[in-house]
Amino acid sequence: MMRVGLGYDIHRIVPGRSLILGGVDIPFSMGLEGHSDADVIVHALMDAILGAAGLGDIGQLFPPSDDRYRDISSLMLLARVRQLIGQHGFDVVNLDVVLVAEEPKIAEHAEQMRRRIATALGVEASVISVKATTNEGVGPEGRGEAMSARAVALLSRST
Repeated sequence: MMRVGLGYDIHRIVPGRSLILGGVDIPFSMGLEGHSDADVIVHALMDAILGAAGLGDIGQLFPPSDDRYRDISSLMLLARVRQLIGQHGFDVVNLDVVLVAEEPKIAEHAEQMRRRIATALGVEASVISVKATTNEGVGPEGRGEAMSARAVALLSRST
């Protein structure tokens, strides 16, 4: 049986924080505001995976009101999601994520992001796609106020 899930996340761009995307520290003058490391790419992927498995969302599993998750690496949370879906008999078939941001450009970091995400999930990097687009100056992403990500996950379940 195959299951598909959709994930979405958005965070404000703020000064004084590191920019972590896809588990990679990206050289940039600002970062993303959030309780954890605010990695929109990994957050969207987690919600897509959890949605495909019918296991809720990251807000339910890792609530921002819980100080255990303050500034935690989203890759650590992704590894926990991997364990949870495994307990329910699911495996990742493939993942596709797109970052929406005017800057910075991430093409040179995409392969490292794929490898880090793959390691956290225990899958081959070849089943993960990471890409980016701009919002052509429209909306909070286009004005440089925020970054967002959309993700799709395909899971298989042994019956």
